[in-house]
Amino acid sequence: MAQRRRLAEDAGGPRGPTPGSQRAALYVHWPYCEKRCSYCNFNKYIPRGVDEAAMRRCLVTEAQTLLQLSGVRRVESVFFGGGTASLASPHTVAAVLEAVAQATHLPADSEVTLEANPTSAPSSRLAAFRAAGVNRLSIGLQSLDDTELQLLGRTHSASEALQMLAEARRHFPGRVSVDLMLGLPAQHVGPWLGQLRKLLRLCDDHVSLYQLSLERGTALFTQVQQGALPAPDPELAAEMYQEGRAVLREAGFRQYEVSNFARNGALSTHNWTYWQCGQYLGVGPGAHGRFIPQGAGGHTREARIQTLEPDSWMKEVTLFGHGTRRRVPLGELALLEEVLAMGLRTDVGITHQHWQQFEPQLTLWDLFVADEEVQELLEQGLLLLDHRGLRCSWEGLAVLDSMLPTLLSRLQEAWQQRTPSPVQGG
Repeated sequence: MAQRRRLAEDAGGPRGPTPGSQRAALYVHWPYCEKRCSYCNFNKYIPRGVDEAAMRRCLVTEAQTLLQLSGVRRVESVFFGGGTASLASPHTVAAVLEAVAQATHLPADSEVTLEANPTSAPSSRLAAFRAAGVNRLSIGLQSLDDTELQLLGRTHSASEALQMLAEARRHFPGRVSVDLMLGLPAQHVGPWLGQLRKLLRLCDDHVSLYQLSLERGTALFTQVQQGALPAPDPELAAEMYQEGRAVLREAGFRQYEVSNFARNGALSTHNWTYWQCGQYLGVGPGAHGRFIPQGAGGHTREARIQTLEPDSWMKEVTLFGHGTRRRVPLGELALLEEVLAMGLRTDVGITHQHWQQFEPQLTLWDLFVADEEVQELLEQGLLLLDHRGLRCSWEGLAVLDSMLPTLLSRLQEAWQQRTPSPVQGG
């Protein structure tokens, strides 16, 4: 597969810059899991049996249809998520990548990530995924404490996770990411930092830190609500996050986004597309996308959601070529709100040039330099507004959620002031 992609690229003519509206990332959702983790409310299903050939055909068909609808001519990255994406066969992964490469330009060095759980990807399977075209692995490790893993409903032990991490690094050197959770019930700062330091002795060049979010309808939410488990302490979680990011910085990691840390340039280019408000296509049950349907004559970016339930989704794809359940056109203000909220999650923030791609008239200076509340954030050193653009400081990244309402309110106010009111008929 990887060789075919390389040949396709070499055979083409010179590659000039592709306009933003013709580039996109592609997300592929595999909806099935071995079991449901106690904290998870994602769109996932525990099947008695999976007709993988039918699912594969539908993933390929929907990818082809959405690429045609979008008019996208270059796919920058592909991300296979879930569910448990490593439960899909390497054959399915290869089929989707082949379809993408035939429908559009998929550069040979495009980032192709697969989410994997330690119990669903032994070494031979990792080698097969590599041969299918995957070149980056994201491991849902979550914890190095067996008691915590049981609490989370994970199917692996800490030793199994570390064994898989070592195998993954052998197959994907420099291209392995691991997730670590914080803020669990009864979790304490010291032992958690011990886990992080142990992980740093064994991990590759990308780490994601995620705070547990108790979601209604999950087993963990019910246990906490019924008093069987203590509620997570938000102050302890904040301390873990602050201490953790300091440990990662000392280890040479760049915090390039609120939850993501990389060294040796190992940033996730796929996720970077999200934070930069680039286009992305969502393929598979419940997948989300954001793109302009240029192939169908559209000029406005749409938020799209695919049908959630796999069997219903497959029926729709078989009938119509895709299972898009909902399409919402994004107005100019809604898009700017996304640019602001997503861009500020990164250490780069929003450059003036990037903002002007979405809003050529109302500059960042116009919006924020004279606002008293924003000035206060600037004076506190939480925000920076200069010749580069608008971004959070190191301290500000940790409290972005508390600053966003002020910034979004200011954007909305400025937008209303510059938009003329409708003329009343007389």
